[in-house]
Amino acid sequence: MIRCEQLKKKFRRSTVLSNVSLQITEPKIMALIGRNGTGKSTLLRLIAGHLKPTAGKIEVLGENPFNSLQVASNTVLIEESLTFPSPFTLADILKQGATFYPNWQQDLAEKLLAYANIPLHAYHEQLSTGQRATFNLVYGLATRSKITLLDEPMNGMDEAIRTDFYRAILKEYITYPRLIIISSHYLSEMEHLIEEILCIHRGVVELHAPLDEIQTFAVRLRGDQAQIAPFIEHLEVLHAYDEAPFYEVVVPAAQLNVEALQAKGVFVLNVSASEVCQLITSEKKEGIDRVFK
Repeated sequence: MIRCEQLKKKFRRSTVLSNVSLQITEPKIMALIGRNGTGKSTLLRLIAGHLKPTAGKIEVLGENPFNSLQVASNTVLIEESLTFPSPFTLADILKQGATFYPNWQQDLAEKLLAYANIPLHAYHEQLSTGQRATFNLVYGLATRSKITLLDEPMNGMDEAIRTDFYRAILKEYITYPRLIIISSHYLSEMEHLIEEILCIHRGVVELHAPLDEIQTFAVRLRGDQAQIAPFIEHLEVLHAYDEAPFYEVVVPAAQLNVEALQAKGVFVLNVSASEVCQLITSEKKEGIDRVFK
């Protein structure tokens, strides 16, 4: 479905993506994670064919996506900056969507908007931030595109509507499986949805793995530093907090003797996928605490 080889995108003097290589071969729900400015939106726009790569290669559905009608009719990118013609009501926008997307679901769009109390006679530019985000997401789901790209789709929505629309995404995927890539800062809210995580950092792929692998990637150790130190001396420390007598460290779980640590009274705790992604992209292993030392 998507293949990138040493993909690079540069804007004037700024290189956003420097060397991205990845392959996605089947429908799934994926999370695209990374800190602000790491190139998540740029990667989605390259996949959608909205941007041309500076170097490297990208294939979407077997074609170069840039200026490809085949890719455009089977791919949708929903982002905060998405706009529609100002004279069009929401009903007009939906009507136009049906003329372009071969799998368009008019009934689904109308039912979801009715559920969210968004009237079809309203104008897109007059909607509140949360309503606009909801409409955009509904539009994206209604296309039933083979590749559905959602860039921060929940921004502006309140918690209740976010919860509802996470369920809507899952139900739509079950009904009509396709590749759904969600770029979001709400990873902890989405972990029940996603199968795989793609983490971008400094313009390259830092991590690309199934969710269950990332959920078991690291552990948090709490206890006496002298007891813990011998077990982690050869491991990469992802996070450390030392405020005597309290000591905490996060390290990769592989090759760690958990039973021996627990026998010495050390607490061994799981680390969520969301926190793993935060830690492996952090430049400060002590976090914000270092500022107050």
